[in-house]
Amino acid sequence: MWSDILWKDDVIMDQLIDKFSKLGVDNAPGQESLQDGEGLQLIGEKIPGRPVDFSHGDVNAFEPIPGSLDAFVEGVRLGGEQAYTEYKGRGKIRESLSEKLSTFTNTPISPDTQLIITPGTQGALFLAAGSLIGRGDKVAIVEPDYFANRKLVQFFDGEIVPVALDFLESNGLAGLNLAELEESFKAGVKVFLFSNPNNPTGAIYTADEIRSIAYLAKKYDVSVVVDELYARQIFDGRVYTHLCAQDTKPVNLITIIGPSKTESLSGYRLGVAFGSENIIARMERLQAIVSLRAGGYSQAVLTLWFNEPEGWMEDRINAHQRIRDDLVALLHVVEGVKVRKTEAGSYLFVTVPELTVTMREFVKILRFQADVTVTVGTEFGPQFINSFRINFSQDHHFAVEAINRTVQLIERYRRK
Repeated sequence: MWSDILWKDDVIMDQLIDKFSKLGVDNAPGQESLQDGEGLQLIGEKIPGRPVDFSHGDVNAFEPIPGSLDAFVEGVRLGGEQAYTEYKGRGKIRESLSEKLSTFTNTPISPDTQLIITPGTQGALFLAAGSLIGRGDKVAIVEPDYFANRKLVQFFDGEIVPVALDFLESNGLAGLNLAELEESFKAGVKVFLFSNPNNPTGAIYTADEIRSIAYLAKKYDVSVVVDELYARQIFDGRVYTHLCAQDTKPVNLITIIGPSKTESLSGYRLGVAFGSENIIARMERLQAIVSLRAGGYSQAVLTLWFNEPEGWMEDRINAHQRIRDDLVALLHVVEGVKVRKTEAGSYLFVTVPELTVTMREFVKILRFQADVTVTVGTEFGPQFINSFRINFSQDHHFAVEAINRTVQLIERYRRK
C-alpha cells in the first residue's frame, strides 16, 4: 500500500516538474540578458555602439502619458479609498473606462458586470484562460502569436491546436488559415486565443477575417479571447475591426486591452478585460485568490487613458511609423531576409537566411558582439527557428544603428 502511495506521489511530482518546465523564462521577452555566452563560437571583433534592447519598448524614448505620475500620487493621497478597491477595480474608474471603451469599440459595456481591471494585460490573459480552459480541453492558438498563449494552455492542462498565420504571403490579409480554423472547431476546440494586431508580426486582421472568426466561433460554440493591446497604434490609415462589435459573435467573448504599450504605462501594471458577464464573474473570483486586485494606486492612472493631450497619440503613432519605415528599409535590402511591414503596434518579426549557428546562439551573439537584444522566434511558435522579434519602440537614431549592427552580424554568420 505504501509503495503505491509513494509511486503516486512520484507521478504527481513528475507531472508538476513537467508542467513548470514548459513555462521556461530563459528566452522570454525581457529575460534575454540573463543568458550567458558560454560555448559560443564567436567570429570577429565586437561591433561598437550604444546598447539597444529590442525585447521591449524604451519608456525613456517614448515617455508615459503626461501627468501619469501625478495621477498615481493623487491615488496615494486618497489612501484606503484607492488602495482597497473592489476586486474588479474601483467603481468610478470602471464607469469611466466602460464609457471610453464603449466608444472606442462601438460596443455597449456594463461597468458593473462586463468589465474588470487587472494587473496588466498579462494578468487579464491568465484570468481569462483560467476561467475558460479545463483539463483536456482543445484550445486553438495562432502560430505565430503571443508567447504566453501557448504556455497558459499548457499550464491549465489544455491541448494545443495550432492554426497557421501565413503572414508573409497574405495579399493584404493578416493571413489566418480560416479553413484550418474551422476544421479545428469541428474537431472539438472549445477556446480560441489570438491577438489583433498580431504579436509578433504586427498584422491586422481584416474586417472579413474578423467577421469569419466571429461567425465560426458562434456556429461551433467556441469561446474566444482576443488581445487588442495595440489596437490604438494603427499605421498608414488602416481600418481596425473589433470582434466584439460584430452582429454575429460567440456567446463567450473576452476582449483584453490596456495602456501598457502604446501609452508606455507598463510599469504601472494595468490591464482591462471586458465581455461576457459569466466569464467576467469567473475572472473576478479567480483574481480574488491570485492578486486580489490590480494595484489600487496604479488604477488611478487609468483616469488619463483616452484623455491624452490633443495630438499626443497622433504624434506618437507618426514617430513609430517613421522608425518602422527606416528599419524595414534596412532589412529589405539584405539578401534572404524577410519581414512584413507591420501595420500596427511596434513589432517586426524578422526571418533570416540560413546561418552557421542556431537562432538561439545568434540571439546571444547579437547581445555579446553588438549590444543588441532581440527575442528568439521560437517563443511565438516552435517552427520559427530562423526568426526573431524586435520591439522598435526605441530612440529612432539608436534603433537604426542597432539594426545596422544586426545586419553586419547576419552577413558575418551567413552560411556560404
